Amino acid sequence: MHTFLPLIALALASPSLVQGKSLILTHAHKAAVKQSAGLARDLRVAFGSILATQPSPSSNQNFYCVGSDGEGVSMPPSSNSSSSPTTNGSATSTRTAAPSSTSVASSSWKVADSYSGQTFFNGWSFYTAADPTNGNVQYVDQSTAQSAGLIEINSDGNAVMRVETTPQVQTNRQSVRITTQATFNGGLVVMDAVHMPTGCGTWPAFWTNGPNWPAGGEIDIIEGVNNYTNNQATIHTNPGCVLPSTSSASLNMSGTLVASTDCSASQTGNQGCGIRSNLSNSFGSGFNGISGGVYAMLWDNSGIKVYFFPRGSIPSDISAGAPQPQNWPAPMANWPSTDCNPYQYFNTHSAIFDTTLCGDWASAVWTGTGVPGQAVSCAQQTGFSTCSAFIQASGSSFTEACKFHWEVSSVVIYQNTS
Repeated sequence: MHTFLPLIALALASPSLVQGKSLILTHAHKAAVKQSAGLARDLRVAFGSILATQPSPSSNQNFYCVGSDGEGVSMPPSSNSSSSPTTNGSATSTRTAAPSSTSVASSSWKVADSYSGQTFFNGWSFYTAADPTNGNVQYVDQSTAQSAGLIEINSDGNAVMRVETTPQVQTNRQSVRITTQATFNGGLVVMDAVHMPTGCGTWPAFWTNGPNWPAGGEIDIIEGVNNYTNNQATIHTNPGCVLPSTSSASLNMSGTLVASTDCSASQTGNQGCGIRSNLSNSFGSGFNGISGGVYAMLWDNSGIKVYFFPRGSIPSDISAGAPQPQNWPAPMANWPSTDCNPYQYFNTHSAIFDTTLCGDWASAVWTGTGVPGQAVSCAQQTGFSTCSAFIQASGSSFTEACKFHWEVSSVVIYQNTS
């Protein structure tokens, strides 16, 4: 079902191939997609600092939070958080009425669904099947995630999603993958996050996906592995969806195309059309260092766009709940409708968060360098020859001290009423 061996050979052959062709690796996993929830991850993006443990198998060992330059500070070992989550146990739809005309009178975009605060996890389904990307994770249900301390609403009112920190495991670590129960066709998805998982072995993503992949289309808004620092957004479709140009100027975007202009999964080895941000604070440690920011995905008649606004540079209309995307600067990524009808190649999407460990992508580039943020390989930084060996032996590396978690303030899905 997978075609990774020749692709891995290409990706590990040289830094340039790791950087330029890692897209291919990312998407071969699509062949294992689940029709009910879809599978979406693609192989590229920007990730920040990594964590590293000593290769000693001792559960009492110290570990290191290591930066992209390989420097780090020794930290004491720690167990999984035992704080009791304050989430509501149910997971029902949380469709929210549009704000009053006084608050959003100047915007035609009205709230359809909103997730924040103590009820953030209401309206999400917890995925519990095997990871389709062959990661060293076992996704767990909401009850298990709560009792294990993997999810909570923290004192700032933000939703936190973690991975298991048991010192040593034989196979997989528990993790969280959630999917909105509400679906949408077109719209504006605005996600505000303070922190995202980052470090060797991690593969987090925030994305949207339709049914019967790739027929319903996939939009990867945030994704990356290991120590990458520059986010990459990607779309995957049925045959026929193409970009009209490779030029960022012609596409009216700030990012750089790092994949094919053909967005078809079947004709590109599942890589799709990937666009990498030029900002080193758009993912991983850089993102976390500025307390995150806002990602927005606009899907309308003009095509599909992904925007990133660092903390401190978030448009006031977003903060006011009255988005005016027509007034925003050029997007990070843009797939215009010129040769890709966004309502033909995309339909009935849900939004998804997940954190995979290792898997087809992070494992394949474990010894690689050359992608922004990955100046030193994870093998060199951690002292482990494989990603799986590191993940299984190094639970303390996933604690709060090294920040391997999502912290999300809100997700809001708008529909245009004009």
